[in-house]
Amino acid sequence: MQSWSFGILCYNEAGTLERVYRDVVTLVSEWQLDDYEILIIDDGSQDETPAIIHRLAAQDPRILPIIHPRNMGIGAGIRDIYFKSTRENVVFIPGDGQFNVQELKPYAGFDDHIFLCFYRKENLTYSTFRNILSAFNKWFNRIFLGLDLRDVNWVKVYKRHLLNGLNLKISSSAIESEICAKLLITGCLPHEIPSRYLPRTAGQSQGASLQSIIRVVRELFYLFLSVQTFRFTYTSSSAT
Repeated sequence: MQSWSFGILCYNEAGTLERVYRDVVTLVSEWQLDDYEILIIDDGSQDETPAIIHRLAAQDPRILPIIHPRNMGIGAGIRDIYFKSTRENVVFIPGDGQFNVQELKPYAGFDDHIFLCFYRKENLTYSTFRNILSAFNKWFNRIFLGLDLRDVNWVKVYKRHLLNGLNLKISSSAIESEICAKLLITGCLPHEIPSRYLPRTAGQSQGASLQSIIRVVRELFYLFLSVQTFRFTYTSSSAT
């Protein structure tokens, strides 16, 4: 059985965090999996989220709590999950409860030459503005990175050892585009899986805050440069 690192990222998710954690515990029980860890990251929440994380960690030694003293953005939390995990497979799960953890159940193990990409079949909760941003993101990825995924910003599962060789540079949520584009360059292919985007039952989405948008736009050039540099280096080393 392959080992797993589950990363749960939270920002003011006191109303949903514990349910998401219980869903992960239920999944590993159904898998009969013993070798796993759960990283719970709080990104500067102003509600009871940090207290809930500490309480859960006191009850479950498999939990690694990571508390940001201030809001650092989704990219910082994603980097924590991918760089501080220690198991074979690593997945980032949003703490808002909008991903059905049971969708992971058929994929307890998968080959090294693929990564799992869940995509939202329909998204009725996004505003027009967020839909425009999403369309621009897909266009940029396809034209400038050679990356054509249905939904680069939804749940994915990677082999941790493959992430370690990608020389990741991006600190915003665009790190997901960087990862996927670089994995494609190495010959690792996406396995795309339809996913239902569950309605939010508590809290408020921060996915399209002005601060996060500015951070992503500012990094687009560096994203392009990072991917192209990796492509050149990888191609050159493979040819020798």
